[in-house]
Amino acid sequence: MHVVYPAIVSALLFSIGVYGVLARRNTILVLMSVELMLNAVNLNLVAFDVWLRDRLHGGQVLTLFVIVIAAAEVGLGLAIVLALYRNRRTVDLDRLRTLAETPPSAADPASAASPTGPDSPAVAGRGRPGGEGGPPAGAAAAPGAGPERVARAEETS
Repeated sequence: MHVVYPAIVSALLFSIGVYGVLARRNTILVLMSVELMLNAVNLNLVAFDVWLRDRLHGGQVLTLFVIVIAAAEVGLGLAIVLALYRNRRTVDLDRLRTLAETPPSAADPASAASPTGPDSPAVAGRGRPGGEGGPPAGAAAAPGAGPERVARAEETS
C-alpha cells in the first residue's frame, strides 16, 4: 500500500476538523471536530509506521497514547459542557464568551421580580404543616425579601 492514500484521507479529515472548530458554535460539535483532528493524526501515525516498517511500532504505540488522551479529553470536555449547560442553559459558544458570573437580577429582570427565588420566605416555608408561606417560627425575614422587593422591581420596570 502506498502512503499517499492514507495521507490524503488524513488531510481531508484534519481539514474537516479544522473547519468544524472554526465554523461551529455548538460546544459538542467543536469537541467532535477536535476528535476528528486527533483521528487524522492517528491515521498518519499508523500509515507512516507501516510504510517505514518500524520494528518497534513506535507510531502505533504513540497512537494508543493519543487515543487515551482523546478519551480523557472527551470525558473532561463533556463534564465541562454539562456544568456550563446547568448554569447557563446553553452550549452556544457565542453566548459563553464571558465566563464571569452575573447576578440573577442583572441577567434577567423577570427573575429579580419573582418573590419565589430560592432564598425567599415562600420557598423557605414550603412543606411546613399548615402550608404557611412565611419563614419558620423564630427566624427573621431577610431584608428586601418580602412584598417590598416586588414593589421595587415593579417601580424599576
